[in-house]
This record gives sequence, structure tokens and C-alpha cells, in this order.
Amino acid sequence: MTRTIITLKKADLTLGSAAASVHVLKEIDLEIGAGEAVGIVGPSGSGKSTLLMVLAGLERLDRGEIIINDAPLHALSEDKLADFRGRNIGIVFQSFHLIANMTALENVAVPLELANVKNPFDIARRELTSVGLGERLSHYPGQLSGGEQQRVAIARALAPSPAVLIADEPTGNLDTETGRQIADLLFAKQAERGMTMLLVTHDNALAARCSRQIKVRSGQIVGDSAQPARAQAVMA
Repeated sequence: MTRTIITLKKADLTLGSAAASVHVLKEIDLEIGAGEAVGIVGPSGSGKSTLLMVLAGLERLDRGEIIINDAPLHALSEDKLADFRGRNIGIVFQSFHLIANMTALENVAVPLELANVKNPFDIARRELTSVGLGERLSHYPGQLSGGEQQRVAIARALAPSPAVLIADEPTGNLDTETGRQIADLLFAKQAERGMTMLLVTHDNALAARCSRQIKVRSGQIVGDSAQPARAQAVMA
């Protein structure tokens, strides 16, 4: 039986204050198994990206519990949460978030160095090579295409060997063909490493590649359906 790696219990979050407050997540219960690829979909403003930020440890719940890889994130101090996130959760954003005055190699290695990981530049070099950028190590973000910048971001996310990979609209800033290549890379790495992957996207075709889809609307989960391949695997 697949081990549960992510658990949300009565997860509740309001952003803003007074008249400007918005009840973004409304007592969400959710369990995700280790190794699942989960697409999170829903209309703009539905709360799906906020849900992803909670799962990434970047947004604190007002009430409820979040447990990832047996760690109660809701009970951790900011320092312990940051340490846990750096070692267990890889994050890929739509807009890359690379540091402009650092090379591709430095963008991947420096976060490892700050986390006191041994041999950070060796790891960074290996990860960049694995995403097809072995010849671009010394290039700065401004010298790379959008697709190459996203590959650097993916290498950075993979470098700590996280149990969970989180991607927020990872193909949103890319043309169709480049987006397909990045999606192929993400799914290949998820399968190769057996990671749990959570993917927010407006692209229904991309979401359909996941083994499971979670639909969010008005801060609540309104659908949670397995794709046929997953259903058959479970039945088998």
C-alpha cells in the first residue's frame, strides 16, 4: 500500500484583513501518496495556487494541520520550516526566479551551499547536465532562453533530492513547443526519482498527464479523480 506523504486536515486560511479579507482555503482535507503526480486545477481565484503555497511551506495556515513526510509543518518554527523545505521540497515557479548576476551553476549550487550540503558545485553540475545544460554552466540567466532558464530552475529544485516537487504553472511563460519539452522533463524526472509531484496548471492537457487531478473552486476541493491508468494500477 502506498505511503501517505502529504496530509491536510481542516486546512483553513484567510488572506488580508477586515473588509479586504478573503477566505482562500476552507477546511480542506487531503491525502496524497508517495510517488503520485497530482494536477491541481481550477478557475483563477479558486485558491489552487494558495493551496500549492501551503503545500510548499511558503504560506502558513490559520487553522488546521499540514503533515509532509511525517513532519508537522504547522507546528514548526520559521527556521525549522525553512530547513525542512530546503531539504524536502523542490519548487519550480512560472517566472523562474533565477538570480540575474549568478551563473546557471551558481544559481543551483548556492542554495545548496547555504544549506550546508556537501559538494554543492558537484551536485549542481550533475543536475544541470541531467537537464541538458552541461554546456551552459557559466552562462547567466540573461544569456539563456526561457526554456533554458526553466531547466536551470528545475535543476535547482531537484538538487537537494526532494521527496516532493511542486510546480506552479511551470510552462506558463513558454511557447507551446518549449512548454511541452519542459513538461516532458518534469514528468521524466518525477518517474525516474519516484518523487511526489504537485502541479498547478491552467493547461488541461498538461493536467491530464498526471495520475490524479484535484479540482479546486472557491477555496474547496470539488473534485478528486484518478486517471484511468492510475485506476487500473490500483485495481491490479
